[in-house]
Amino acid sequence: MISISAALAGFFLGASLIIAIGAQNAFILRQGLLRSHVFILCLICALSDAVLIAAGVAGLGTLVSRSPTLISLVTIGGAIFLGTYAVMAFRRAFHPGAMQAGSPQALGLKAAVATCLAFTFLNPHVYLDTVVLLGSLSAAYSGADRLAYGLGAATASFVWFFGLGYGARLLQPVFAKPAAWRVLDVIIGIVMALLAISLLVRFCSPA
Repeated sequence: MISISAALAGFFLGASLIIAIGAQNAFILRQGLLRSHVFILCLICALSDAVLIAAGVAGLGTLVSRSPTLISLVTIGGAIFLGTYAVMAFRRAFHPGAMQAGSPQALGLKAAVATCLAFTFLNPHVYLDTVVLLGSLSAAYSGADRLAYGLGAATASFVWFFGLGYGARLLQPVFAKPAAWRVLDVIIGIVMALLAISLLVRFCSPA
């Protein structure tokens, strides 16, 4: 019998790690406001988390934590990607507009999917949170309880990303004004830049 307490523990820990101002969440929020490819992007984020959580619960976390080369490569790649996206966000802030889904400023499906995957898999924090941390803590459970723990954490991802993506449209009256988009893009640019800097600092700091 699957333990409800183990599932809830996984759900709330997963939620606490996901619900934060980060690159992936900022991207989904922006796409949700644009009503652009919301379902597929939320599904990609949630399924990616589920796969990584499953890998962590299965024991991959130990392998990842013992591979400094892999972590370094992902850290450098993530910093470059986040820095580039920060520049793009700041550029948009200087050319704001009241955007609607399908406007020239909305990403096409292929570009949106590629960007979403990059935000997901070029972010070392994703591996540290889902694979290493959640995977390590799952060791406290065994059998069906461990499965319930992983399912609970994965469920938190689905609830959060779809809630964020589709809930963003409630803010659309605010973002009918170009100034609101300017503020959002400045905030996104700052978040991306700080994340990129934090990754470079971590990479350059002695172990």
